[in-house]
Parts: sequence; C-alpha cells; structure tokens
Amino acid sequence: MYENMVTARHYEERLQEEYLEGKQPAFDISAGPIPGELHLAAGHEASGAGVCQHLRDDDTVTAPHRPHHIAIAKGVDLKRMTAEIFGRETGLSKGKGGHMHLFDPEVNFACSGIIAEGCPPAVGAGLAAKKRNTDSVAVAFLGEGAIDQGAFLESLNMASVQNLPVVFVVEDNDWAISMPKHRITDVANGARRADGFDMPGERVDADDAVAVYEAARAAVGRARDRNGPSLLEVQVHRRMGHFMGDPEGYRPDEDKAAAERRDSIERLEADLRGHDVDDETIDDLRDRAHERVEEAIEWAKDQPEPEPADAYEDVFVNPASGVTDSEPSVAETGGDD
Repeated sequence: MYENMVTARHYEERLQEEYLEGKQPAFDISAGPIPGELHLAAGHEASGAGVCQHLRDDDTVTAPHRPHHIAIAKGVDLKRMTAEIFGRETGLSKGKGGHMHLFDPEVNFACSGIIAEGCPPAVGAGLAAKKRNTDSVAVAFLGEGAIDQGAFLESLNMASVQNLPVVFVVEDNDWAISMPKHRITDVANGARRADGFDMPGERVDADDAVAVYEAARAAVGRARDRNGPSLLEVQVHRRMGHFMGDPEGYRPDEDKAAAERRDSIERLEADLRGHDVDDETIDDLRDRAHERVEEAIEWAKDQPEPEPADAYEDVFVNPASGVTDSEPSVAETGGDD
C-alpha cells in the first residue's frame, strides 16, 4: 500500500509540472504537453490503496474524475495510462479519452468525468458476476459531492434489491468543486445513505490507509461471499485545486494548510517504522516508486501523436462522404437497412 501511495503522489506532482508547462503566465488550457483539463487527487491515496489491496484483476472498479491513485492501486498499466493523459497514440484509448476517461480491460478498470456515472456500470458488473455465478466483486468510487445524485441512489437501491456484490466507496475531501460539504448535503456522515437501502454503511474518519484497509476487507469480503453490497465513506483531503489552474479563491487558507498536515503517506510511514520497517526499506520503496513514475512519463512523451485522420476511427457514425478514403457506408450507397 505504501508503494502504491507514494507512486500516486509522485505521479500527480509530476503531472502537475508537465501540465503547467506552456500554460503560464496567462493560463491557457489548450497549451502544453497535456491537453484539456486535469483533476488531481493528491491527498486521496489512502482510499485507493486501502480498498484495491483486496481486489483481483477480475474484479471491476469504476472511478470518478480524480482516478489516478485508484488506477495505480488497481494495477492499470502506468505507461499506457500516462500516454493516454498526454494524448498519445499508444495510450489506453489511443489518446482520445484523456485523463478522465481511462479504460483498461486487462484489470477491469474504467472512469468517467460525469458525476456518479460509475455507479450504474459497477452495479451492472455486480449483476454479471451474480448471473455467471463467480465470486468477482465490483467497486464504485465517487466523491462526497455525488451522494445526492440520482445515479448513486438508484444504484444503491438496485444493488440492495438484487443483493449484488458491489462496494460503494465515497471519498470525502470536504469540497464538492467549490462548495463545502455542509452546504450541499444533509448528512455529515455520508455512510448513513446506506440506512435507507438496508445495507451496511461505515465511515473511516481519518486519512488512515490501515483503517481503510480493515473497513474494505469486511466490505469486499461480504460482497465476495455473496452477502450483498456495502457503502464506505473515507475521509481524505484535497491538497490541490479542483482542477489545475483553479485559483481556489473560495477556499480559506487555513483549510488548505490543514489538508497538507493530514498526510496519509506520512501516517503510514510512521506505522511502518512502528512495526520495525527500517529506513533503508522505506527509502527503497520510495525510490522504486519515483523511478517507475519517471520512466512512465519519459516513455509517454516519446510516443507518437495520433494522425488527424484517426479522429474518424472508433466513432459511432460514419464520416461525411469524401472526408476519408475509406469505403462508403451502406447509408451512403443507399443499400439495405
């Protein structure tokens, strides 16, 4: 878990550096090596590491728009994920999805920029596991700002009614974009949403990977044993803005300072030392994580960019006649339906 968390933190810090290149002093979202928006989850590492430690490749994970720490903990190919973020041809989705739309079928991972969108697909994966009579489970990660979404509440209901092997993990970083938690939802403890759907609900109040691990062990074990769904809420913290370039004028300075003091990586490092893990071992884990990140970023930056004509591939409709040199479609030739 420590190595995954250090990998995720360094990865996000390096992505921040790469993303801001060419976008300053006047912020230009289209400039630089990483196109579009970038939402980073530095401070969320404990939830991804603690939960995914219990998962296998055949278990399904859906993540929200801050997906990198979860993807790393689930075992997503780091090089291809990085190439996707840089918009390169060898990315997970040929550079077309970007960082909010990462898909790795090798480990059954997907994410989306739409709030709570991952909940229905996770329920679908749980239903598929039940129909196939396997012991695979599905885990849907979402933010605390998403717990009032219809997709989330309907997914809780479906998972409960069908007794599906699904675990819902709410990452509470205290902020729903620019709104503090108390202004957008009626419960301080989001795990209480489980009460209305007859499923177990538990909140982990601290940024503690070991506490998350223990809570997730019970929830994932319940799902794998076909004892139904669970809801976890995990306290994390947001060390950066909602998106890169966010001036965070809405956020008090003392809140940002408090978030930086609540460091789950430092907490886990202290736990390791308390269990007689020596400094050399910890340094080796950290060095290995940093090397892996640097190797992935350098590899991704060396990959080719897609050809412009590739925009017409992997789409749901044929391009207009004459746009490409491909064979005309049935619709264009007036053929049978």
